[in-house]
Amino acid sequence: MPHLDARHLFCPLPVIRVGERVRTLAPGDVLTVSCTDRGALQDIPAWCRLEGHELLASRIEPTGEVSITIRVHR
Repeated sequence: MPHLDARHLFCPLPVIRVGERVRTLAPGDVLTVSCTDRGALQDIPAWCRLEGHELLASRIEPTGEVSITIRVHR
């Protein structure tokens, strides 16, 4: 499963990096994103709604990092 490490990046960079990575993936691929910016919990799901991708999961890990999983649609 593809993974994007967006730790230590702050808004709007996590969303920008997700957009760049999604362009390299095929429809149906699942991307997991790791972030330290908790704003990504709102920003990435909002981006998914606008771009037509599916949010599968979003959570704060025990380490304090944010983990977001999306399914790519085109």
